[in-house]
Amino acid sequence: MKIIVVGGGAAGMMAAATASENKNNEVILIEKNEKLGKKLFITGKGRCNLTNACDSEGFFNNVITNPKFLYSAFNDFDNNSVMDFFDKHGLRLKTERGARVFPMSDHSSDVIKTLEKVIKENGVGIRLNTRAETVIVKEGQVKGILTKTGEKMPADRVILALGGVSYPGCGASDDAFRIAENLDIKVSKEEPALVPLVIREDICKRLQGLSLKNVSAELVYNNKSVYHGFGEMLFTHYGVSGPLILSASSYIKNGMYEGDLKLHIDTKSALTEKQLDDRVLRDFSENLNRKFSNSLNALLPSKLIPVIIELSKIDPEKKVNEITREERNKFVKLLKDIVLTVEGNRGFLEAIVTRGGINVKEINPSTMESKKIKGLFFAGEMIDVDALTGGFNLQIAWSTGHLAGESATGS
Repeated sequence: MKIIVVGGGAAGMMAAATASENKNNEVILIEKNEKLGKKLFITGKGRCNLTNACDSEGFFNNVITNPKFLYSAFNDFDNNSVMDFFDKHGLRLKTERGARVFPMSDHSSDVIKTLEKVIKENGVGIRLNTRAETVIVKEGQVKGILTKTGEKMPADRVILALGGVSYPGCGASDDAFRIAENLDIKVSKEEPALVPLVIREDICKRLQGLSLKNVSAELVYNNKSVYHGFGEMLFTHYGVSGPLILSASSYIKNGMYEGDLKLHIDTKSALTEKQLDDRVLRDFSENLNRKFSNSLNALLPSKLIPVIIELSKIDPEKKVNEITREERNKFVKLLKDIVLTVEGNRGFLEAIVTRGGINVKEINPSTMESKKIKGLFFAGEMIDVDALTGGFNLQIAWSTGHLAGESATGS
């Protein structure tokens, strides 16, 4: 049987590795870039958070879009299977905070090398700098692919693992969705996910470069809470970023930016309002004769102090012993709830993943095969599934890629 895998990213390489385990199959992997795993190379800031060592409930709790669709794929090849796969092929792994799994070397290139080694040992033919134009279909059955240069490549099975449109610098494009629509396969609108947010207020620009740890954030749309989380965030010249914000962004649908979308930041989330008030009182008692502007160094990062003072509307020259109880209460409430207006996001250029893609109703979840076209399979980010940060999106790629590769062989 001849199988063509289109796309040399995480899902495509896993699909090719799995399909080629059956030595009776001829497997060809085509990739439009000059090398495999180009986006994989930059994931996890070059360290590659390749999965998460949580239990199955933890995995599905972190999938935002269409988690039920992934039941079969995850059960077929779960996070333990992924770790066993890489360990079996010589890649040593380690687990860090949040159960995030990385290669021991901290080099994403080692993940790519491991996959390349497997597919080459299995005899997979690799065609780089080869871009698919469309899938050749006759009477509802896959017959091969047509490349951009007009070359017809016959095949009994085709696995599409073309990725999303995030990070176009890595070669990402709309090929997956263009090809799908040409085949009359429904595509859910693509949107950026896990993406930095643009904030209206100028305080972010003034706080540019400041990272806050152990803060909580809540997104409120038209007075309704849509997300609440805890972690680390970063102020930028355009707004906010960091793991906490990226997670929050995955709960925002594009239409929300046109409504009343607020980001509430609790800078002291480990303390109740009463505990924080006690802390502020203690700090004030130690600085009674100092100016308000000089009394906050033990409480806040230096870069945050002038901004907080301005927002508090307390005269920075005022002596601490002259601050009223009402002013102190407002100050405490401010530290517990800085409110920012979300105007948009940084788009696909900075989005980690793509929300949207091949409508899951078009795919048999038990096999990853198209319900319309026999012999056509899908894997990875081009499917309308996405998850939070922490290795979950790569787990989706491994699981769907493995199931597609397995199903394409008929095994």
